[in-house]
Parts: sequence; C-alpha cells; structure tokens
Amino acid sequence: MSQVDLDTSIGYALKRATTALRSAMDERLRALDMTVSQYSSLELLAHRPGLSNAELARGVFVTRQATHQLLAGLTREGLVDIVGTGRAQRLHVTARGVERLERASAAVADVERTMIQSLSEQDRQSLRRSLKACAEALGEQHPLP
Repeated sequence: MSQVDLDTSIGYALKRATTALRSAMDERLRALDMTVSQYSSLELLAHRPGLSNAELARGVFVTRQATHQLLAGLTREGLVDIVGTGRAQRLHVTARGVERLERASAAVADVERTMIQSLSEQDRQSLRRSLKACAEALGEQHPLP
C-alpha cells in the first residue's frame, strides 16, 4: 500500500504544476523555434554572463554532455559566443541571442502570468518563499538568482 496520498501530496501537486508549466512553455517557445533548454540557457547567460559550461549545465538542470549539444546549436545559430578554451571557456549571449531572448522571455512571462493569475500578491510571495524553502531543505546547492 502506498504511503503517499495523492490528494494531499505536495510533491505530486508540485510535479503536476511543473509538468503543466513545461508543457505550456514548450508550446509557446516552439512557435519561436526554440526549446525550453535553449531559452533557459539564454536567460541564465543574460543574467550571469561568463558562466562556464559546467555552471550552465547546473543552472539549466541538464548534464554537461547535454550542454555541449545545446551549446553547439546555440553557437551555430549565432545566439551564444564561447570565449576562451578548455576550462577557461566562458559563455556570453550575442546581440542576436538577446533579440531572440526578448521574444522568448515575453512568451514565458505570459505563461507564468497565466499560471499565477488566480493568486493574490501575498499568495505569490508566500509560494515563492515556500518553494525556495523546499529546495533548500532538500539540499539545493546551486541556487539561481
């Protein structure tokens, strides 16, 4: 017999919300010829230019191997520049990347607005604090801004 009551499980509710968010983001970003991983990479690099490949991988929740494939596509499209070699490589969003990011970021912000539209500002702040506390309780080691 299961120990988890799906009707009251925070983890299950969080997974449902995460899956719905990812699906909505996929749909909106597909129209812009972009994946969620590409968007996440550009957004993170725009906020924290000069990250290494490993830092980017942790920040967008993919393996370092997946980051290599992701970066290959982003550099091929002229959206990201790689400066340096080896462990000294640092990643930066190009001007073209910033243009693509602006459209993608607006689409993702619209998805998030839709997701939280029924919540009061107080509820939004409480949810943000609670999710942060949950991540920290489980040992999140690389928090994003």
